Amino acid sequence: MILVIDVGNSHTVTGLYDHGKLIGHWRLKTDRDRTSDELAIRYHGLFIMEGIDPRQITDIVLASVVPTLSSAWIRCCERHFGKHLNQPVMDLSVTKLAPLVRVETDNPHEVGIDRLVNAYGAWHTRKTDLIVIDFGTAITFDCVTSDCVYIGGVILPGIAISLDALATRTAKLPMVDVRDVPSSLIGKNTVHAMQSGILYGYGAMVDGIVEGIQKEMLGGKRRAEVIATGGMANLIEPFTTTIEHIDKLLTLDAMELILHALKKKQ
Repeated sequence: MILVIDVGNSHTVTGLYDHGKLIGHWRLKTDRDRTSDELAIRYHGLFIMEGIDPRQITDIVLASVVPTLSSAWIRCCERHFGKHLNQPVMDLSVTKLAPLVRVETDNPHEVGIDRLVNAYGAWHTRKTDLIVIDFGTAITFDCVTSDCVYIGGVILPGIAISLDALATRTAKLPMVDVRDVPSSLIGKNTVHAMQSGILYGYGAMVDGIVEGIQKEMLGGKRRAEVIATGGMANLIEPFTTTIEHIDKLLTLDAMELILHALKKKQ
């Protein structure tokens, strides 16, 4: 079995694959103070609850945007799962992905590994020009060409960051739950107005950025396909006109694909 670990700023998502099939996945809050032993106890317990024998894990792929946790995860995996692994933990990086994705940016090594993983995963299944939107702690727009060249993108504050800023940087605005979708754009009370501002506002922002990228990326000659992923993708998609597909498992599936693709090139 293959264990993939996507360590994000807010959440860590893990997935377990058996012969190409996702048999389990878990989403937990990222705790930057966890030790390698604490991580092992936490996830070993999840596996046991699901009736999964951790000793059957033969490969582990790690993609982390939290450097302080990367080493803890590697120690955790090597100490508690290492006896049964076919190879050391595959810790993904720009250099590691170089055989699969060509990065044409000013500073390739500053590109978040999650962005390149998503770019490759989306490209692998479609083989066309793509705009990949990830609704995470930050919202990222990533541009990949039909020959799998990553040419850059856009980063803006995520929805949770904006909600937190409204509640903490003002005297009277409350923290609101945007999953309670307003029935109209014009708010009749403060909570309604804030929900509308976030949902309709982010929807309009997504559409505006996508249209701008379409013009700049391909010069108007053809349109890139637009794919969204991340925890808030389903929430924002109804307020946009440009998102064509949602793939909630894009990152996990891409990591499993990358393992096999890199093994073939060894």
